Amino acid sequence: MGKGKKKAGPTGKKITLKLAKNSLRMTADGKRRLDLSNMGIATFPKCILKLADVDELDLSRNMLQKIPDYIEDFKNLRWLDFHSNRIETLPETIGQLENLFYLNLCNNKLTAASLPLQLGQLKKLRHLNLGMNGFECVPSTLAALKELQELGLFDNHLTGLPENIANLPKLMKVNVKRNPFLQTRGEEDRDTIQRLECLYLVNEDSMCKPCLKKCKEERDKLNKLKGFAPSARKLAFQGLLTPNSTAQETQEEWR
Repeated sequence: MGKGKKKAGPTGKKITLKLAKNSLRMTADGKRRLDLSNMGIATFPKCILKLADVDELDLSRNMLQKIPDYIEDFKNLRWLDFHSNRIETLPETIGQLENLFYLNLCNNKLTAASLPLQLGQLKKLRHLNLGMNGFECVPSTLAALKELQELGLFDNHLTGLPENIANLPKLMKVNVKRNPFLQTRGEEDRDTIQRLECLYLVNEDSMCKPCLKKCKEERDKLNKLKGFAPSARKLAFQGLLTPNSTAQETQEEWR
């Protein structure tokens, strides 16, 4: 290597407009999806700006380290998948994707500090996956996502869940598997504590009486466990029951 030259990073596969056009797909409900997943892409392909009217964009399983500011030009996006890349931060402009209801950022290098406050502007967002990143705390900006129904936080470094997550009015499922605050306190508590790994938040008035009774019994058992008492966590799921409701046990785990 010549003197003064720096070692180049991964260049990845070059995406042309022709290749991108050939990667357009039609979804079952008639929406246009641009599928550029698993193509070895290291840099966001600027040529796809000419296809910015797509409804769905899949750039998962690549080598992306950065999402450009011009992601805001994809105004029609309702579905966006960046899982399994190397992304370390999100641009503030992501908050301009006002039609977005699904965002998958699983398996990247994100932390609470790398999420902009503008993420909270995604008023239609219903599904958010932040699993397998480096979060030590839940980003405060999530409290603004009032339409959020499912949240993935599994395989991070969380030490607890804040009240602002409990107060999200439409949140039904929180996946917090394999986080430090779920470490067992003894073999005798193992089965009960592991039920906390995937929480289904269910309104009491939407449950049958037998299910409601069983959930209350399970909640009382959890409250008696050392380290999980309400006074220690101060979580207030108003009108909601945790852990998993019998009525929801057959649901498939959301990733």
